[in-house]
Amino acid sequence: MSDQPKPVTPKLYDSAPSSRQAVKFLTAATIGTILLVLSGLTLTGTVIALIIATPALVVFSPILVPAGTVIFLATTGFLFSGCCGVTALMALSWLYEYVAGKHPPGADQLDYARMRIANKARDMKERAKEYGQYVHHKAQEATQGS
Repeated sequence: MSDQPKPVTPKLYDSAPSSRQAVKFLTAATIGTILLVLSGLTLTGTVIALIIATPALVVFSPILVPAGTVIFLATTGFLFSGCCGVTALMALSWLYEYVAGKHPPGADQLDYARMRIANKARDMKERAKEYGQYVHHKAQEATQGS
């Protein structure tokens, strides 16, 4: 008797979304539709404003282009200057914390790099000293051999 297929109606009720899911879907669909309509209206308004403003832009372009360039360059300069100042303050603050022993982020990496550089410099100094002794010894052999 279990070989008989179940009616379609219970399967439909089992897979039907809950009322909460239905409300979520309807809300999302409504908001999406409203935003899509607003997007279309904004695009239409922008195109119309551009069509209306084009003659004025063409007439005033010898004035607007250099003025826009100057404003852009001045704004860029001020922003770059401000960013450099903030970066310098942050670097000085980090350096002060490092020197004061407060262990700022990245101090471990800096200490590790400093140790590796010091070890490599010590190794190179020893190699240079050994090579100098080797060259000195070879020079003495050459002078004694001739």
